[in-house]
Amino acid sequence: MKARERSPRRLRPRLLGGFTRRRWENDTGNQTVDPVRVMHAGGVDDLVAAVGEARDAHLTVRCAGSGHSWSDVALTTGYLITPEELTGVDVADPSLLVASADAGHLVCVRSGTTIREVNAWLDGQKLGLIQMGGFDGQTFVGAAATSTHGSGVTFPPLCDYIRSVDLVDGTGACRRIEPAGGVTDAAAFARTRPGWTLDQRDDWFDAAICGMGCLGLIASAIIEVRDRFELTEVRTLSTWTQVKADFGAGAPGRYEHYEVYINPYARGKGALEHRCIVTTRQPPGTDRGSGHRPIIPELLGDLPWITALIMRLAGAIVPSLIPVLLDTSLSAITSKGYTNVSYRVFNIGSANNVRAYSAEMAVPTANDVHIEAMDRVLEVAEEYRRRGAIYHTSPISMRFVAPSRASVSMMEGRETMMIELIQLVDTDGGMEILAAHEEALADLGVRPHWGQINTVSAAELVGRYPRRGEWDGARRALDPDGLFAGPFSKRVGITARGVRC
Repeated sequence: MKARERSPRRLRPRLLGGFTRRRWENDTGNQTVDPVRVMHAGGVDDLVAAVGEARDAHLTVRCAGSGHSWSDVALTTGYLITPEELTGVDVADPSLLVASADAGHLVCVRSGTTIREVNAWLDGQKLGLIQMGGFDGQTFVGAAATSTHGSGVTFPPLCDYIRSVDLVDGTGACRRIEPAGGVTDAAAFARTRPGWTLDQRDDWFDAAICGMGCLGLIASAIIEVRDRFELTEVRTLSTWTQVKADFGAGAPGRYEHYEVYINPYARGKGALEHRCIVTTRQPPGTDRGSGHRPIIPELLGDLPWITALIMRLAGAIVPSLIPVLLDTSLSAITSKGYTNVSYRVFNIGSANNVRAYSAEMAVPTANDVHIEAMDRVLEVAEEYRRRGAIYHTSPISMRFVAPSRASVSMMEGRETMMIELIQLVDTDGGMEILAAHEEALADLGVRPHWGQINTVSAAELVGRYPRRGEWDGARRALDPDGLFAGPFSKRVGITARGVRC
């Protein structure tokens, strides 16, 4: 089947020298590329055809997902595939599973399916994702491919809930990749999938689940889910001084889900303090709380231009008001209890409507490195405010994630605190201050989120991922000619700059 061309949402025509090219841009417009060709994929045959055509043309090929990465991770100058019709969720085929597999909690997600669509389908089956982040607009597979996460010291990132990956490799071969002793019955798979290869090996699987699009074109993944459940969310005002003491007393481990938002600017009469909101999520008890979050912040989120306008005017006229506005926003979202089905509680709500971008830094919690890292972040924020009137236009978040098995996950091999530095679109100096934070944390072993703003080079990543060699070996085996290379992979040293464009 020949891969078809079409013009999806995030593509617009450009007229260059008499030939129409279509520019792809991500959700916030900070990443753009003019690919040689845009392809639509609705099935595995289309992916195989795309790889074959790219090989014949000596061009690269990548799948763009939903465009919610703010880094250059999705870009390709060759063939760009949009998977909007490679969608759907279904129960994993029980005839292909080993007898020991928990078939009732294994579902197959096609690679163009958003987390929102996954949640809707699971809810109808009285099932639910075990964990998710605060936004549901990404494709599940795309989010997992960059190790997107939620918050809770016992919950690893999304990629760790994948049990099997179906992909087309750089030679055009169709493969199912699983860990050793995976969920697929080898004999049944061989009978049912002629022409496919079942690879049950830990090194390839640990690379493929967080592959950033560099190991193959993923058609679908089997993920583990659980029975439908509810959570109660409580948001409490605190200070950075108190939160640090709570960290030392083990607070993140006392709750299923725990995260902190902090105003990067200290305020107050007398002793200055950084105001914080501590968010906890637990199974509901006898006091179920409200069925909705605070109304006013949710209404403002549904009118995102108001929030953006207020912050833009403050930044242009009275920048010193920004810390006051950030304190006000934190106070507004306090909640004694909000109870709902899990995916509605995980999702942070209408705040996702505000146009923003962010960088996110993974720091280890061992030896209180995460506390030192946050103190440095606050120092950098204050320095930029004092010297250049450059401000953060959103609170900073701290979220906790269990170690990941994925060989180049930001959480590989260690309990991690993720520091997310959020800026509203059009923030003056926003990108510059994010780069400054990245530089300030470099010697703490920080691992920047692959899918968010980062500036790291190949040299700067040396030593940060102990299993990088294992991941590189899997990539070379599955993509021997660098077909899935792109600007991102070349920048961070995954593929050589000499590989095809």
